[in-house]
Amino acid sequence: MPLIAVDGPAASGKGTIARALARHFGLPHLDTGALYRAVALVTQRAGIAASDAESCARAAATLSPELVEDPGIRSDETGRRASEVAAIPAVRAALLQLQREFAARPGGAVLDGRDIGTVIAPEADAKLFVTADAAVRARRRHLELQQAGRNASAEDILQSILARDALDRGRTIAPLRKAADADLLDTSDLDIETSVQQAVNLVLNRLSQAD
Repeated sequence: MPLIAVDGPAASGKGTIARALARHFGLPHLDTGALYRAVALVTQRAGIAASDAESCARAAATLSPELVEDPGIRSDETGRRASEVAAIPAVRAALLQLQREFAARPGGAVLDGRDIGTVIAPEADAKLFVTADAAVRARRRHLELQQAGRNASAEDILQSILARDALDRGRTIAPLRKAADADLLDTSDLDIETSVQQAVNLVLNRLSQAD
């Protein structure tokens, strides 16, 4: 069974697409960004500064996997903090093995994040880089928050996404970038159903080339 890597910036649709690919191919799925968000959340709740690399690394090394189910990891504040802690080499090292072990499952897997195709699983059978215009991503996030009953300024969300992009692309350790052999999927003008179908087709095409 295949190993599929899905990378991309915040609110691009990569998580939705990765989950759909996992269902389509009958594979386990790991949202690696949730791991960094969980570290961000636990350090935030403990009053640990994101600049305290040693304490953040200890939190990552002792992270409880159940934290990825905590609704608190989905807040914009936690998302911004996740980019900060993800730039700490010791935090990345603490979570690296866990992610690679998941990717190495003999039955295949789908992982999504920001460095799956470049760092975690460069040997993946199929790689997608999912993106969308920042304004489109901000509108999507704004709608999600409204549907969840949470108030947020559309402009504030856009600025948050732009700041998150800058952090993710600008960090020296495993920055967000498209792997050379990844297929680009721009979802700016696509609905969810079309995005998923195009993703499935891209993966199937890659797998057929490998046969």
